[in-house]
Amino acid sequence: MPKVSIIIPVYNVETYLRECLDSVLNQTLKDIEIICINDGSTDGSPSILDEYAAKDSRVKVINKPNSGYGHTMNVGMDEATGEYIGIVESDDYVKQNMYEILYNIAAEQDLDLIKADFYRFTNEEGTLNLQYTRLAEQFLGYYNKVLCPYDDLNLFRFIMNTWSGIYKRDFLNVHDIRHNETRGASFQDNGFFFQTFCWAKRVYFLDRPFYMNRRDNPNSSVHNKEKVFCVSEEYQFIRDFLEQNADFKNHFMPVYQLKKYHNYMFTVDRVGDEFKLMFLYHFSKEFQQSALAGELDRKIFTGNEWETLNRIMEDPEKYYCSLRKDSNGIVSCLRKILSGISYCREYGLKAAFIRLKEKL
Repeated sequence: MPKVSIIIPVYNVETYLRECLDSVLNQTLKDIEIICINDGSTDGSPSILDEYAAKDSRVKVINKPNSGYGHTMNVGMDEATGEYIGIVESDDYVKQNMYEILYNIAAEQDLDLIKADFYRFTNEEGTLNLQYTRLAEQFLGYYNKVLCPYDDLNLFRFIMNTWSGIYKRDFLNVHDIRHNETRGASFQDNGFFFQTFCWAKRVYFLDRPFYMNRRDNPNSSVHNKEKVFCVSEEYQFIRDFLEQNADFKNHFMPVYQLKKYHNYMFTVDRVGDEFKLMFLYHFSKEFQQSALAGELDRKIFTGNEWETLNRIMEDPEKYYCSLRKDSNGIVSCLRKILSGISYCREYGLKAAFIRLKEKL
């Protein structure tokens, strides 16, 4: 049995794929398997994968029709045979000693999962810019010790990624932890993260960076209506998971709402302007429903988060206008509000807001 199975989902990344594969194959931990799942690439990625598989028996290539990130990751996890499982996105790369260090700690401490700090980087026009990113910037005392997320919900405030660590394969299989299989490649890591943190009893955060996360286009906008609501689909998937376990639903609902808020705000920032107000209406409606159901816990939010959430629930149009910085902001806001009213009628939303502070 390999010590670590490293899963690499591949879709049209010929520009970066060699750098990724080289970094994994050159690991100081040699007892690994590398599972590359080609998700129907139409560029030179399949040829590169075949080339590397021919040179190193540890590389296994799986070719399949395009089905999206979640299904691709699940295929890889089903094929994995290692004691632990790691994930490397095919446009990223890792330091040579990443898996040796993580595996040694995980094995010694019998961990369900271990995660480490990482670098965000850009490499535009040959200039490498690195940003050291801590998983727990405001919780430095949580590093280098065994923790249980059930006992301390602050762990859900840590950066939500799936690739800067490794997971015990038996732990994933026993609890049937897999990715949501919606098409595309948006937010499926959220559901995986949430499942692992709900089930894990032994979690470890290491204050050393090994993973290099590419951010050459960190502010790319979404201009596809279907993509706009991917985050909502993912959080419905997480909610469905919580609904299956009454204890989990009661215990983790506050942090579910917090992470949902964080990622809805991320979507507001990232989505193309033509869909921004539409999404804010949707945002407002869902959290109004959560407020009426008594699912929002004021204590779990910071003061700024709570204030922003209330502004969006109270008046998404006004919040949208506050985001507009251009000189024609008022006219633009009016146009967007008119289109938003049409959206409200289409989806049966009410413009009125039931003030949360009157209910809680």
